[in-house]
Amino acid sequence: MSKEEKQRLGNQVLEMFDHAYGNYMEHAYPADELMPLTCRGRVRGQEPSRGDVDDALGKFSLTLIDTLDTLVVLNKTREFEEAVRKVVRDVNLDNDIVVSVFETNIRVLGGLLGGHSVAIMLKEKGEHMQWYNDELLQMAKQLGYKLLPAFNTTSGLPYPRINLKFGMRKPEARTGTETDTCTACAGTLILEFAALSRFTGTSIFEEYARKALDFLWEKRQRSSNLVGVTINIHTGDWVRKDSGVGAGIDSYYEYLLKAYVLLGDDSFLERFNTHYDAIMRYISQPPLLLDVHIHKPMLNARTWMDSLLAFFPGLQVLKGDIRPAIETHEMLYQVIKKHNFLPEAFTTDFRVHWAQHPLRPEFAESTYFLYKATGDPYYLEVGKTLIENLNKYARVPCGFAAMKDVRTGSHEDRMDSFFLAEMFKYLYLLFADKEDIIFDIEDYIFTTEAHLLPLWLSTTNQTVSKKNTTTEYTELDDSNFDWTCPNTQILFPNDPMYAQSIREPLKNVVDKSCPRGVIRVEESFGSGPKPPLRARDFMASNPEHLEILKKMGVSLIHLKDGRVQLVQHAIQAASSLDAEDGLRFMQEMIELSSQQQKEQQLPPRAVQIVSHPFFGRVVLTAGPAQFGMDLSKHKSGTRGFVASSKPYNGCSEITNPEVVMGKIALMQRGQCMFAEKARNIQKAGAIGGIVIDDNEGSSSDTAPLFQMAGDGKNTDDITIPMLFLFNKEGNIILDAIKEHEEVEVLLSDKAKDRDLEVEDMEQKSSENDSENQKSEKTTSGSQDLSSVSQESGAESSPDSPPESVSPADVDSASISSSKEDSCPTENHETTIHDSECTALDNQSREQSKTEEESSPNVSWDNKVQPMESVLADWNEDIEAFEMMEKDEL
Repeated sequence: MSKEEKQRLGNQVLEMFDHAYGNYMEHAYPADELMPLTCRGRVRGQEPSRGDVDDALGKFSLTLIDTLDTLVVLNKTREFEEAVRKVVRDVNLDNDIVVSVFETNIRVLGGLLGGHSVAIMLKEKGEHMQWYNDELLQMAKQLGYKLLPAFNTTSGLPYPRINLKFGMRKPEARTGTETDTCTACAGTLILEFAALSRFTGTSIFEEYARKALDFLWEKRQRSSNLVGVTINIHTGDWVRKDSGVGAGIDSYYEYLLKAYVLLGDDSFLERFNTHYDAIMRYISQPPLLLDVHIHKPMLNARTWMDSLLAFFPGLQVLKGDIRPAIETHEMLYQVIKKHNFLPEAFTTDFRVHWAQHPLRPEFAESTYFLYKATGDPYYLEVGKTLIENLNKYARVPCGFAAMKDVRTGSHEDRMDSFFLAEMFKYLYLLFADKEDIIFDIEDYIFTTEAHLLPLWLSTTNQTVSKKNTTTEYTELDDSNFDWTCPNTQILFPNDPMYAQSIREPLKNVVDKSCPRGVIRVEESFGSGPKPPLRARDFMASNPEHLEILKKMGVSLIHLKDGRVQLVQHAIQAASSLDAEDGLRFMQEMIELSSQQQKEQQLPPRAVQIVSHPFFGRVVLTAGPAQFGMDLSKHKSGTRGFVASSKPYNGCSEITNPEVVMGKIALMQRGQCMFAEKARNIQKAGAIGGIVIDDNEGSSSDTAPLFQMAGDGKNTDDITIPMLFLFNKEGNIILDAIKEHEEVEVLLSDKAKDRDLEVEDMEQKSSENDSENQKSEKTTSGSQDLSSVSQESGAESSPDSPPESVSPADVDSASISSSKEDSCPTENHETTIHDSECTALDNQSREQSKTEEESSPNVSWDNKVQPMESVLADWNEDIEAFEMMEKDEL
């Protein structure tokens, strides 16, 4: 960029500042802020409350104080002198008003100290401010004392709000009952408070700010070295345990590094480097910066980013870590080019999450720092884009108006003080040459509000001992210190293309995430990304399908009864369009399962132990398969001795075919698809197969059965019958083998006549009667508890429960469901089964009961239970189901 172009843009920034500042002074002063759409001042109490946003307003001419040192940076010394006189004459800091401690510190205390810093600099030069006698500093000290009562907590963390006139706790103070504050609110005090102490020689301010920082450091999560967003100021417990570099935490990290720069205390640098290492390990996912959980830092806490994290590349420049700074900044710039401004929050695929933009300056700040570090004229072009967008979209006759929605370009009647304090300062410095500024900007450090504090404070009034308390409880890698405050000549040795080479791969990162509507068009022409996952195609064993579900905000929950529950939380989806796809998927699943349940009412199958000494008395309820021999069409079933396959999971070629040949093979669930197991044992010569659940303690008494599904391929090659037994039923066969070695079973669609004594038959008959009574009670008093879901597509890992997809809760669609309802269906709750789910009839319950009563764990002889006992047992079951339902809710 030519020098003339740079100068032109610098002059344009000056004109824009005059437009904003002039309208504030003309239409709003002495109010705190300008309302640029209605051309009047915003006075707290006279306008409708905006909630926490208004806590920055204290009837102390906020915008004027916040703008003081900007006037000097922009070489407007005459206007600065007038402004200081107005502040000294007009501003009252003793108003009966509750304000934010954080905002008042960075904007008002910081503004007064920044104004004082440049005032004494001008006075020393001998041209301006010769009348100045530390008036701004005295006001800052007065305000500092007014903020101190907020620190009256056991932890040393300040209350989030304070009454300027009455302080804390008094009835007239109307504050002091809060328990929580944000990490940034408590951790963004040290620069202003330490500067106040160094300027005045009064150490109490720095001591209080240090104590708050020390407490936050103590409370960091020790295994991850991250801090949460919100903390209890009395107990020190984390209230919000997500961690990032955006809203709520941002300036805490910034002040740790800058406190080291300003005060020269190594402990602040060590703390920053410890946190920075954790940030780059867990939060940084270049070019993204995603919030994580402090206790589970590998787990993302959300799928969107807020605009405040745009300051972080600038902080990384100060740290000396240039590469990730360039990457994140470029990603943010691509979002700005797409939406004209940085939305307050945007998703990981760069769609708008919160559409407002209150003219935040953080991106301009990072642009300035990157230009200073690299000298790359690309960042001048970025700044030019910011200027053009502000003039084109935000400029109004009475100033600059915040964007209410970046998508529509609608305005909001606000112009925050930080717009004048920071935006114009960074933009002007970006284009200014050294001779354009009347002082050396390198002699100062910027606070988070871009106020200027002189670096000579580090050697002035050092009333606080610099005892290093950090290394007492942390070990640091020395490599963390290698690139702090680096020399840019070392970083970019004769390679002006360095930054460009990092940016280049990110040029189209936003454009690649085009709107879903465009993708739909591409699909219609047979190109572009695959269409959304349909319920009919879903297979729970397909990793790609599971990844698609995750993107749609759909998660799988393994239930104790062996099923898998589908739950959609739209807020967890990667984008709003993915959430829509997820909702569509869940609705398809409901319709599909409902349709299939009507079409297929398949009864369970039976595994009957027919060898000595059982002689058919033990019948185990088994789940059918969608492949292999259809036992309902082979009335005689398949009869044979059982043998365990090797490997026991049946997932590879059978190594003991001589044992399995001509027998019914036993296998454990897990590791591979059901159909694969069937093929392997069929190849080894088995005449049938039984898969035993690997979920310890599972039983058909408590869990619904399911059909074993195929693997998505043609399964016509499988000709042997396959049945599934839950863990408890499977163990009955395994125990019988241990005791009797040779065990013969019959696989059939239903139990065959048994050679029983008349007495046994009578006992069985009476038991069936009682079962029927129970069944009737079930029907009249509750929903059918025997609905059975089918195995969805695949086997899972050995420790996974059966993956039949069952009840799904769809938050965004208000579709609720439960595993098993034990109440009447008046609430119209929807139970969904997987695309392959089928319900088995009540025979499963009856045969489960039969199996339980004839299992070896109870007795091999059948005994009649008294009716009172049966009813008592049933009441216990009802209570248990009600308790389960409460637990779920």
